Amino acid sequence: MSDIATLNDNFRKSFIGGEVLLSAGIAAMSSEDKANIVSMVQNFNDFTEDNNVYGENDFGSFDYKGEKILWKIDYYDLNHKYMSEDPANPDITNRVLTIMTVYEY
Repeated sequence: MSDIATLNDNFRKSFIGGEVLLSAGIAAMSSEDKANIVSMVQNFNDFTEDNNVYGENDFGSFDYKGEKILWKIDYYDLNHKYMSEDPANPDITNRVLTIMTVYEY
């Protein structure tokens, strides 16, 4: 597993080392549904060649109550102005995990 994949997995499982954003569609759901979806993101481990082309463990999708849920990790500089020059370096990278419905992608 790459350094980036390890950093992404650690962040996704703990939410430490970056920011987590819920889309408007997810935020509008009940507290129970949001908690269930967040748990499913944190426990996601269904990486395939189709959803993990670069081996970074930075994207996933699953069905929840008949709705497709997506999550994606992006890499920004510490000021959120540009993309990170080196996502493998946590000292210069801010990870942002966005959880959304497929309709919001």
